[in-house]
Amino acid sequence: MAKFWLISVAALVCSGAALTLTLEAQGAADSATVPNFAPDDSTGWVPARPEGDEFLPPQSGPGPVAAEQGHPYVPNAQGQPTYLIADLSNPVLKPWVIERLRKANDEVRAGNVPFIPHERCWPGGVPGFEVYTRVRPIYFLQTPKKVTIIDELDHQVRHIYMNVPHSKNLKPSWYGESVGHYEGDELVIDTIGLNDKTFVDNYQTPHTDQIHVIERFKLADGGKTLQATVSVEDPGAFTTPWNAIQRYRRFEQTVAGSSVANLPMLATPEDGPLIEAICAENPNSLMGLEALPVPQTVKPDF
Repeated sequence: MAKFWLISVAALVCSGAALTLTLEAQGAADSATVPNFAPDDSTGWVPARPEGDEFLPPQSGPGPVAAEQGHPYVPNAQGQPTYLIADLSNPVLKPWVIERLRKANDEVRAGNVPFIPHERCWPGGVPGFEVYTRVRPIYFLQTPKKVTIIDELDHQVRHIYMNVPHSKNLKPSWYGESVGHYEGDELVIDTIGLNDKTFVDNYQTPHTDQIHVIERFKLADGGKTLQATVSVEDPGAFTTPWNAIQRYRRFEQTVAGSSVANLPMLATPEDGPLIEAICAENPNSLMGLEALPVPQTVKPDF
């Protein structure tokens, strides 16, 4: 039985109901400043640039793994596509992480297709969720007690429990435990309890179960842009904490008139609410490629 359940819109909201936003005072936060990430059922957010499946660096200080000099990343529909090859000189990387990335680089140089979570129906984890896809939107459902974030691709779902402390003695899981609160016009999400089965990015940068991630979501440009500032700390994998940025634009503004509009198999160019986009397992053929299988379990987890 598949370990990861496909979650439909009907499982999250009543049939035909809009994904509406309920805003109330959140602790000390002023309800007038709480950001509204979902003013209607058609508002989703997609990465604001073609290379949206990799992080942007911070303005200063240690940052995420980037492409190796001389091997720039070119995504689909932007020219001759290339796969990601990591810059191993990033000083935040511990030696064992460098060796893992070196092996991933060697696989690409040998002409093999690298592992990409969404292509094998694997969860993205945190902070990998921010770079899980380039063209599928994410949607927010905000209520006073919980914020739910849904990636349309494979319906990856995160649950952020508001204004509560972390649980004790957490069992590591794919998305860990996320708690949140509002600080003025920012949604702040604190995540721990992650297992070590995911990567922090699409370069296949590994982490340990000591990883601690803080995300800050904030609207900009009059509500046309959503910025996520990500802070990562993992003493088992990185020499120092580091920061990264992801920027999104509203789904209807980004997709219409862009190169994505010419790729209907990847994204729907029309405005609209969350649609079903199942990551279907194909147990019969991997097109002759050696690839990690879709994760499965032999017993139910309920």
